Amino acid sequence: MAVVTLKINDIEVAAEQGKSILATAKEAGIAIPTLCHLEGVSDVGACRLCMVEVKGSNKLLAACVTQVAEGMEVHTHTDQLKNYRKMAVEMLFAEGNHVCAVCVANGNCELQNMAIATGMEHSRFPYQFPQRDVDLSHDLFGIDRNRCIFCTRCVRVCDEIEGAHVWDVANRGAQSRLITGLDQPWGEVDACTSCGKCVDACPTGAIFDKGSAVGEMERDRTKLEFIVTAREQKQWNR
Repeated sequence: MAVVTLKINDIEVAAEQGKSILATAKEAGIAIPTLCHLEGVSDVGACRLCMVEVKGSNKLLAACVTQVAEGMEVHTHTDQLKNYRKMAVEMLFAEGNHVCAVCVANGNCELQNMAIATGMEHSRFPYQFPQRDVDLSHDLFGIDRNRCIFCTRCVRVCDEIEGAHVWDVANRGAQSRLITGLDQPWGEVDACTSCGKCVDACPTGAIFDKGSAVGEMERDRTKLEFIVTAREQKQWNR
């Protein structure tokens, strides 16, 4: 595999050709904020929080889906990027119905953590208060679409790791809606294996274990990492 050299925040690093800026920065000990990225599944650049500045480009680039190149110069935490990320988080709060005080993931929510990290105190954008439903038809799990940020982690985990493809996103723009099966109640989708990987993958309190009270939501992402590693090492095939 060919190796390229580049600079990230004026630090010279080497990386395998074809690797993403996000992965390369992580190996170099440089953390880039993200919400839609999840180790072990493909990247889609949905949340736009990992945007970086690349010398020679007149636009910001998503680090998770941009490959490194020889001589590339990347900056990850400029004032422009900090302001952009704060605005992106504010928009996520304004576009959904996120009430942390009554959420099962309160205190263990990546969106909440990102708001704190970016210094968000309120949203400058008008709240949309979308009409979204709650589906409790599954025996073990529930989904509160009010808390969904359309990161599509659940979609990718279910498809790429479990192989069931229960989840998908219907419609576009403000009409986007996370669906199960052919837009059926979750409990009626025969393809669902009740594995719980979508629950572990969700960064907010949108998908949760039934019976969880406020602030009780916990996730075990090590299960996903174990499965991915085992498959890569051909310890088993599914």
